[in-house]
Amino acid sequence: MKDQFRQSMAWLHTWLGVLSGWVLYFMFVTGTAGYLDTEIDRWMRPELPAAQWPLSQDAAIGQAHDFLQAQAGDAQRWTITLPLDRNDPFLQVSWRGTASGSAWLDPHTGQRMAVRDTGGGQWLYQLHWRLHYLPARLAEWIVGAATMALLVALVTGVVAHRRLFADFFTFRPGKGQRSWLDAHNLVSVVSLPFQFMIAYSGLVFVMFSFTPLIVVAWFGSGERGQRDFMDGMFPPLAPAAAAGRPAPLLSLPALVQDAQLRIAGAPVATIDIQNPGYAHARVLVAGSFAAGPVRTTDLLVYDGVSGELLAHRPAVQSGPRTFRDLMLGLHEGLFAGPLLRALYVLSGALGCAMIATGLVLWTVKRRQRVELGRALPHAGLRLVERLNVAVVAGLVVAVAAYFWANRLIPAALPGRAALEQQTMFCAWAATFLHAVLRRPARAWVEQWAFAGLALALLPLLNAATGGLSMPRALAAGDWALGGFDATALLAGTLLMVTAVSLHRRADQAVPC
Repeated sequence: MKDQFRQSMAWLHTWLGVLSGWVLYFMFVTGTAGYLDTEIDRWMRPELPAAQWPLSQDAAIGQAHDFLQAQAGDAQRWTITLPLDRNDPFLQVSWRGTASGSAWLDPHTGQRMAVRDTGGGQWLYQLHWRLHYLPARLAEWIVGAATMALLVALVTGVVAHRRLFADFFTFRPGKGQRSWLDAHNLVSVVSLPFQFMIAYSGLVFVMFSFTPLIVVAWFGSGERGQRDFMDGMFPPLAPAAAAGRPAPLLSLPALVQDAQLRIAGAPVATIDIQNPGYAHARVLVAGSFAAGPVRTTDLLVYDGVSGELLAHRPAVQSGPRTFRDLMLGLHEGLFAGPLLRALYVLSGALGCAMIATGLVLWTVKRRQRVELGRALPHAGLRLVERLNVAVVAGLVVAVAAYFWANRLIPAALPGRAALEQQTMFCAWAATFLHAVLRRPARAWVEQWAFAGLALALLPLLNAATGGLSMPRALAAGDWALGGFDATALLAGTLLMVTAVSLHRRADQAVPC
C-alpha cells in the first residue's frame, strides 16, 4: 500500500514538474536576478557615480524639494526616495500631473544626473510575475498556478523519495540517468527549506487573484468592486481633497523629524506629497520596508500647510496581517545583508538547477527506453528535448543579450529601454530556432558555450563602453559595479566549463 502511494506521488511529481517546469524555470531565473537588482541597475547605468549612503537627510530632502519646485512646480504629486540603504542607494524624485517624470539627483549638488533610459534590474526582476507581453490578470493566474504546482511538486517529491536525506550525500557522475537523478535530488535537498518558503510566500503574494468570487459577492463586479475590496483591505489614509487655494508647503525636514520621533527614530525612506503648494496638501511619510523580515512600516500623514498629524498607521496591526507581511518580506529579501543575500542568490540558483535537472531527467529516462527498444520514439519526446534546450540554456543567452544591448544601443536613443527588452526576447526566440535545427546534444553544448562567453565578456564590454573596469571599480569601493562584473565572469566561466564537459561526454550527459 505504501509503495502504491509513493508511486502515485512520484507520478504526480513528475507530471507537475514537466507541465509547469518551463514557466517555473523562467520565474526562478528572473526572480533570482531580482536579488541582485540594485547591482544590475548600477551596471546598466554606468553614468551614475558610486553609491554613497546614508547621506545627510535634511540636505537630501532640501535638494529634492528645490529640484521639484523648479522642475515640476505645477505637478499634483511629488515623491522623494531618500538614499537609505543598498535597496535605494541614490536620491531619486518623481512627479505626476499634466506631465510626469523622474530624475536621479547628484548627492552633492542636487542637480539632475544624466542617466540612460533602461529597465535595468528592476524590469528583469518584475518579469518573474508580470511575464511581460501577457495581460496582468492572465499573468497572475499563470504565475499562481505554476507556484501552486511547485508547492505540490515539492510535497510529492518528499513523499516519493525514500532516501531523502541520504540523497544529500549521494552523487555518481558519469552514470547517465542515475547521475541526473542524483543531481536533481542533491540540489533539491540542499535548497528544500528555501524552495518551500519561496513557493508558499509566492502564493501569499497572489492570493487576492484567487478570490474573485468573494470580491464579486461582497463588493460587486468590475473595477469598482475590485477597488472597493482593496480599499477595505488597505484603507487609504486621510486622502487629499481637490487642490484649492495656493498655500506654502511646510518645511519637509521638520515633518520628517517629527515623524521619526513618533516611530522611535526609525529611518524615513519615502516622502510623498499630494497637491504641493496648495491648502489641501498632504504629506505621507513612510519608513523603510527593508528594515526587517516583516515587510511593513509605519505610515504617517500630515497636513502639508499646518503640519498637523492627520493619520498614523502603525507597522503592526493584526496577527494575520503581520503573517502576510512576514511572508512578503521573506520572499523579497529586501532586509538581507550581504551574506544572507548571497544565500538567497545561491538558493535561487539551486532552484533553477532543480527545475532544469528535473526537466532533463524526464527526457533522459525516456530516451534511454527508446535506445533499449522498450519504447518507440515519438514527437512529444523530441519536442520536450528541444524545448528544454531553448528554455534552460536559451534563457541565459537571452539575459546576456539584454546586458549587451544595454551597452551597444546608443545611450541617447529614444525608446532604448524597450529596445533592450525586445533584444532579449528576440535572442530567446533565436535559441528556439537553433534548438530545432540542431541535434539536442549539440544544441546544449553550443548554447551553454555561447551563454558563457557572452557573460564572461561583460567586464570587457563594461570597460570598453564607459564603465569603470572591474579592478578600478573594486579599488574605488564601487562594489555594485565591480561585483556585477566579477559575478558575470564567474558565471560565464562555469557555463563554458559545463559546455566543454558536455562536449566531451555528449552521448552520456544529454539526450541525443
